[in-house]
Amino acid sequence: MADEFDFDILVIGAGPGGYVAAIRAAQLGLKTACAESRETLGGTCLNVGCIPSKALLHASELYEEAKGGALAKFGVKLGDVDLDLDAMQAEKRKAVGELTGGIEFLFKKNKVEWLKGAAAFEAPNRVKVGDRTVSARNVVIATGSSVTPLPGVEVDNDGGRIVDSTGALALPEVPRRLVVIGGGVIGLELGSVWRRLGSQVTVVEFLDEILPGMDGEVRKECAKIFKKQGFDIRTATKVTSAKVDGATVALSVEPAKGGDSQALEADAVLVSIGRRPNTDGLRLEAIGLKTNNRGQIETDHEFRTSVPGVWAIGDVIPGPMLAHKAEDEGIAVAENIAGQTGIVNHAVIPTVVYTHPEIAGVGLTEEEAKQQGEVKTGKFPFLANSRAKTNRDTDGFVKVIADARTDRVLGVWMVGSLAGTMIAQAAQAMEFGATSEDIAYTCHAHPTHSEALKEAAMAVTGKPIHI
Repeated sequence: MADEFDFDILVIGAGPGGYVAAIRAAQLGLKTACAESRETLGGTCLNVGCIPSKALLHASELYEEAKGGALAKFGVKLGDVDLDLDAMQAEKRKAVGELTGGIEFLFKKNKVEWLKGAAAFEAPNRVKVGDRTVSARNVVIATGSSVTPLPGVEVDNDGGRIVDSTGALALPEVPRRLVVIGGGVIGLELGSVWRRLGSQVTVVEFLDEILPGMDGEVRKECAKIFKKQGFDIRTATKVTSAKVDGATVALSVEPAKGGDSQALEADAVLVSIGRRPNTDGLRLEAIGLKTNNRGQIETDHEFRTSVPGVWAIGDVIPGPMLAHKAEDEGIAVAENIAGQTGIVNHAVIPTVVYTHPEIAGVGLTEEEAKQQGEVKTGKFPFLANSRAKTNRDTDGFVKVIADARTDRVLGVWMVGSLAGTMIAQAAQAMEFGATSEDIAYTCHAHPTHSEALKEAAMAVTGKPIHI
């Protein structure tokens, strides 16, 4: 119990990592509080990130299917199709409200006390939250991340012309021309929403290819697909300035390695060049806790920081900034504090891009795997998958990367309409140390998209059936 402390655990931040840590700690019998300055729980992910973006992605996909006549070939004939953006945004807000309210219910159910206000350290075991100072035997920093600013481009979400991801989720109208600065996950997802609703979307990416960090074949395939969908993708290009001029934005771009500048004009600009850890305002200096050169808090494998009694998880520590990574770390840190063994296998963290088709991967890319030794790969296109063919949704492929000597699966990458769901099987297989043969000899239901993973695994040893 808390004894001389107000709480056994104080979690700072109620995002996916923080609220999960708080609930798990309470389940383990620890007196728990969670500090959160937002009016609602759930952090960036539930309020202005993962959840609202997926609501708009789904809605915009339905609109595009209906508007573009894709349903007609299946015998579904519609009349005139109109966009009601206000209704679409209202449904998004409803989903967000249901989920954030659900966390508040879980806090009450598990007796987690919500301390409303911004938190700042006064000592390792003493934190000021709003106007109240509380003590805790253990403090978990789970404050997440925020948008990385771009020099020379000033974001004004209220103005609706130059916005970050939060502003892009709430544009009051469909911009005729949208420029997305950054060809990563968030930029491509939100760019997809507005393209489907009618925007001409230009993506400006500083690097030579979109989707940094993903498998090379996946990046090339996705670039082809997005261009086919109507994206204007400009790689190896940088934005040097963006200025609002009435109802438009004037941008200046030039080659990433230097060269003549060009002018671009847009009705809205989305700045999406990455995220940075939220540590400002925590007064880490008051407890002698320093960040690394990327602004992250370093921890050991149990998520302890260099300060006894202070722990950290999620986007504020090294590793991919993903909600599900933070959730797993939230469970693990609570179990470690409770004296149990909480473990996260950071080598098996799936990543998903919720465009259409979806893009997903887990483990090493082929490029990374080859740096470690000899590999074998197997690849199977959805064009040869019976369910994808029947659905007339055949873009993409599944790729399995295995160690050439042991056949152990090192990575799986896929581009396909159900990739985000299918990647779970690959992650689970890798968690159990599966070989490509293990996947190949596992019976998969027919006809399903998941058969493409089986065939890709069979292709590792040169024996796929349907290609």
